[in-house]
Amino acid sequence: MSILEIIRFAFRGLSINRLRTALTTLGIMIGVSSVIILIAVGNGSAKSIQSSLDRLGTNSIQVRSNAGGFGGQRARASTANVKPLTILDAVALSDPKQAPHVKQAAPIANSNNTVCSFSTSTSTPSTFSGTWPSYFEASNAKVSKGTYFTTEDVNQSRRVAVIGQTTATELFGTDNPLNQTIRCGGIPFTVIGITEAKGSQGFQDGDSLFLAPITAVENSLTGYQALSSIIVEATSSTTTDLAQTEIQTILDARHKVKNANSRDYRLFNQASLLATSSSNSQVFTVLLGAVAAISLLVGGIGITNIMLVTVIERTREIGIRKAIGAPKGAILTQFLIEATILSLVGGLMGVAGGFIGSQFTIIGVKPVIVPASVFLAFGVSVLIGLFFGGYPASRAASLRPIEALRHE
Repeated sequence: MSILEIIRFAFRGLSINRLRTALTTLGIMIGVSSVIILIAVGNGSAKSIQSSLDRLGTNSIQVRSNAGGFGGQRARASTANVKPLTILDAVALSDPKQAPHVKQAAPIANSNNTVCSFSTSTSTPSTFSGTWPSYFEASNAKVSKGTYFTTEDVNQSRRVAVIGQTTATELFGTDNPLNQTIRCGGIPFTVIGITEAKGSQGFQDGDSLFLAPITAVENSLTGYQALSSIIVEATSSTTTDLAQTEIQTILDARHKVKNANSRDYRLFNQASLLATSSSNSQVFTVLLGAVAAISLLVGGIGITNIMLVTVIERTREIGIRKAIGAPKGAILTQFLIEATILSLVGGLMGVAGGFIGSQFTIIGVKPVIVPASVFLAFGVSVLIGLFFGGYPASRAASLRPIEALRHE
């Protein structure tokens, strides 16, 4: 019996129950698509975070307090031995005599869940911060329209603000926000600038932004508490390590730190942030891939189940073929080919579904397909057909002709 004839018998066997064949193929397709899409989501998240760090600049260093969480309302010291970050710390870090490799430093005072409104529209910026003008250069935050606030604005506690693209759209739609007055936490602020679009930063919208003079934020909203963080810019990317050493020396002296292990602050430069985010993203991607692989495994078990049912239904047919001289190898090959066809077609449909699904934004992340995941998912789907189809095929080939002919 030629291989072409065996393949013909395999296709005929699959066409006997087309609905069952389609559902089995669908299971493989969903598994392959899930692997491709979920790994693409993990990869897209990693690239988004890396892009955000790249925009931050290679010579930026963030100082965060161990006294409380970063990014929320400014933390208070939890113990008497932990000193929070203050404006005076930022002033000391900006001193060229004490820190010659530090170009500038800017304090950051965050306020959580502050609602801004204009007319009937509202927005709750994910980043609502009071800071100094040096923040814009240190964090590589460029203004696309209008202007930055100035040192004089900070000294005079003027209620002016620079907002992100998302905040501007939520409040003003397509209208021009410049020189308009918005109310944040009930306090009026005049919009003087709009930042360039940054896109999402992981799961956070980098354009949902509100920046104002730190004195205005302190006087009107947060009060005079500890800083959320301080952002420091080194003189160049090659002096980041030297600047970091100078920062530690200054803060150790100011916070009376005698042991490096007992420091009440943490430093994060781009390299450490990138390494941490890469590590977290890899774990996240592996977890997503593992979840998707389970669905692919379930699809393989489905192939085993369907092929076993097929063998039982076609026992008499197998007996007749063996009785008229069909060799064991031909029967084995036919059922292996049937299982492989199911996984092959399902794999191809899954690859197509993975590419289509990756064109959409998922949980705020634009998926980026990893070519290796496509080949891996497709290859595994074919191997699953061979592996899970092996036992039913072997069982069919091992049937004795007399027993098979007696089967009803």
